[in-house]
Amino acid sequence: MSNKVIMWSMLILPWFTLLLMKREEVKRYMPVGLFAIVSSIVIVDIGATLNLWALRDNIFPFGKVFSYHLGGIPVVTMWLFKFTYGRFLRYVTVDVFYNLAFAFLMSPWLAARGIRENVEVTALGLFFIITVHGILLYIYQLWQENALIPAFKEYLSPKLRPAATKPFFKDRDKPD
Repeated sequence: MSNKVIMWSMLILPWFTLLLMKREEVKRYMPVGLFAIVSSIVIVDIGATLNLWALRDNIFPFGKVFSYHLGGIPVVTMWLFKFTYGRFLRYVTVDVFYNLAFAFLMSPWLAARGIRENVEVTALGLFFIITVHGILLYIYQLWQENALIPAFKEYLSPKLRPAATKPFFKDRDKPD
């Protein structure tokens, strides 16, 4: 199988699995999937600039973007959130196993195919980077669903009523 077929498959095939997910779940987790695309592309670009890794092959029209970041990452993120969101320990456990598989199995396989390779980063370093990325995605989903807002409001808001909410004058129409 050619590298181009593999990369087009990593771009297109994962999106078809969303047909198996309920429409409400797709709508609920699509923002974190889109955030996963943007943030992973930023991480990859920074890593390429720092010579941590390099993309050796690509598909048209994505010259500097690995197709997995537009197909696999958002869809895997959405499925992961579907089954684990709300249970952080379960989320981290599944994400760690997925990241281990990517860093120690898929990344060397992609390097052997000449698609992508680690240059100045070890598999363990790559594992650490994508695990931190996964935790940031979880925090983003909490924020997206306003789960962080009540905690911060309770922590930061004063218990006193501000003066602006008090009436300036007594109601003159009412007898005392």
